[in-house]
Parts: sequence; structure tokens; C-alpha cells
Amino acid sequence: MVSPLRSGRTCVNYSVPWNSGMEFCIVFIGDAAYISTQHQLIMGEFVMRSCIILDIETTGYPFETLDQSQRDYLLKFAYSNEEREEEIQRVNLYPYTASIVCIGMLNVHTEIARIHVVAGEELVDWESEDGKAQFCIGDECAVLQRFWNDVCAYERIVTFNGRMFDAPFLHVRSALLGVRSSRNLMPPRYNSATHYDLMEQLTFYHATRRFSLDFICTAFGIDSPKRHGVTGHDINKLVKDGCIRDIAEYNERDLRATRELYLLWMSSLPSVDRNV
Repeated sequence: MVSPLRSGRTCVNYSVPWNSGMEFCIVFIGDAAYISTQHQLIMGEFVMRSCIILDIETTGYPFETLDQSQRDYLLKFAYSNEEREEEIQRVNLYPYTASIVCIGMLNVHTEIARIHVVAGEELVDWESEDGKAQFCIGDECAVLQRFWNDVCAYERIVTFNGRMFDAPFLHVRSALLGVRSSRNLMPPRYNSATHYDLMEQLTFYHATRRFSLDFICTAFGIDSPKRHGVTGHDINKLVKDGCIRDIAEYNERDLRATRELYLLWMSSLPSVDRNV
């Protein structure tokens, strides 16, 4: 892919297989050519980073299967039937009471996605019709191990609410299953160089009201993944019904919407603010 950066400057991006993290860039200025095989090349306002979008889907354990002390703890401040039901629905948010359904990663530069899917023998690996997404099947431990192998190759991960949910869930769930993390997904909060959480950036670290990804995508004119028949509220039922493939494909749509939002947001920032 060749794209003009400005008068007299052309950039050519090259990539080897998406999960290697070995992307490089050649920039031509006049008769001179500049090449970088590192994670980023900075020339004037141009910045290239080795970067992926990250999103996970989870499902809660049946509430009645939890230890009685755990159930009592979760319902400690639920006084009405409505409050009890709300708390029961939240178990899919906690790594102690839920498991991973899939972990999705999308290379920002190549637009190739890999979704690691927890499933049994009823499913085998598959690719999307356009060849831009790979769906890899395994048990939860194998899925986590593959994720940690893949993610360590990238300098930056981009999430939507990832510091509140995806990253801590992945770390704690891995610890519970005896899987070693390959990197820290929770760096110091105000340094977004390695973890760029769009929820925190768009609320200026919660200085303003939080909005859902669907709400923000609609405002920006991005096709929302929630408008295609599946939302995060449907995950538990889909798992129960054995519709794992539907969840994985929904996860891919989430990744692509998040990528588009990330690029739009980054293009609106002064260049000095794009790497902090």
C-alpha cells in the first residue's frame, strides 16, 4: 500500500505475518529512502507503531454453582429482587466467576484479525469469507497461552474500556488457570504508550460522562457492531445455546469498529499527543 503523506513524501508499509509484530516502513523523501524495522518511525508528524486492537468476550458461571459464601458476598447489598437479578447478571464481568469465550486481536496496520475461541470438538479453526479474520479453537488455557504468545510482539494495545475490564480479566484469569502472562497490560494509568484505552481517552480519564461503544460509534458515523443482531448482553444465552461462532464473529465486528474509532480519534489529535 502506497499513500502520500504530504508533498514530496511517500510512505510504503510492509508486513510479514500479522502476529510476528515485524512490520517495517519505507519513507521516500526526494531521492532519499528511510527504512525502519523497529516498532516506530518518527519523521515530522508521521508516527508508525506496532499496534493491535484487543477485545474479549466472557460468560458467567451459573449462579447456583458458586460457593455459598461467594453468592452471599455478591448479594450482600442487593435488597430487592431487581437488585439481586442485576448482581447475578454481573457475574460474567468477574474473572473469579466467569470464563473467556474468545480473545480477539486486530492488527491496526494490516487489518488482519485473529480471534482465539474457547470451544470443544464441535468447532474447528476457520477463516472469514474475505480472508481477513482467522478463528482459532482451543480450551481456555490454550487460548490464553496463544494470546500471551501473540500479544508480546506488539508495542501498543488499543482497547475500549480495557483498563476496567479486558486487561485485568486476562491477567487474573490467567493466574487462576496457571498461565504465565508475557507482558503487563496495566501500565501506569496516565501513560497510554503501551495501552491506549479509548474509554479513558474519550472521557479524558473520566472527567466527563462515559458512553457505550455503540453510542460513540453512532455519533462518529461508524457502523456499530451492536446493530447486527448480537450484543454483549446476549453472550450468556448464546453460550448456553452453543452459538459460539456467532459470538466470535460479533467479536470481530467489535474489533473493527474499535479500530475505526481509534484512527478517527488519533487523526483529530495534535501530533505531540498521539504517543502519550
